[in-house]
Amino acid sequence: MRLFPSIDWQEVQNRMADDDQEALRLLYDHYNKRLFELAYAIVRSKEMAEEVVGDVFIQVWQKRKRIRTVENFAFYLYVMTRNGSRSYLRKYGHKKFLGLDDPALPLYQIDASPEDLMISGEMLQSINRAINELPSQCRLIFKLVKEDGLKYREVAELLHLSVKTVENQMGIALKKIHAALHVYRPHSPE
Repeated sequence: MRLFPSIDWQEVQNRMADDDQEALRLLYDHYNKRLFELAYAIVRSKEMAEEVVGDVFIQVWQKRKRIRTVENFAFYLYVMTRNGSRSYLRKYGHKKFLGLDDPALPLYQIDASPEDLMISGEMLQSINRAINELPSQCRLIFKLVKEDGLKYREVAELLHLSVKTVENQMGIALKKIHAALHVYRPHSPE
């Protein structure tokens, strides 16, 4: 079960290819924060991460006629962001690339949708706390898989990890979240 509602990105891509600037705004509103988090984890500079993300959206608009053929648009955006971040680091003489053991990621927050509102406030806080207490690499992988819907193989490729590492990190994340939810599980009468 995905925690976030999906948008018909194929329709958004088609609208952008037809020069619909409102489609670009929708794309920006949906992905800006997510792409910033990845760029910031790599470049470790708020200003540089903002520039990288701005450049990604400029490139998307410039390539809008060709993006209809992109099958996994979220993965496409993440790869552009990763590559743009690395280019910025090379261009400005920084030698440090993404260290997944200690990326400076902002705290994770699940947005409340109608489905989420059915979950008690305490339980939602417990879920968010468990996610935020995950090790940095584990939290980034969880976010990419659960929030953005990337496949394990895509996350592995994006972060230059093995698929097995992604599977293991997701297992760790799910066990810790499950343990946090165990407190709220109704006990069956004996």
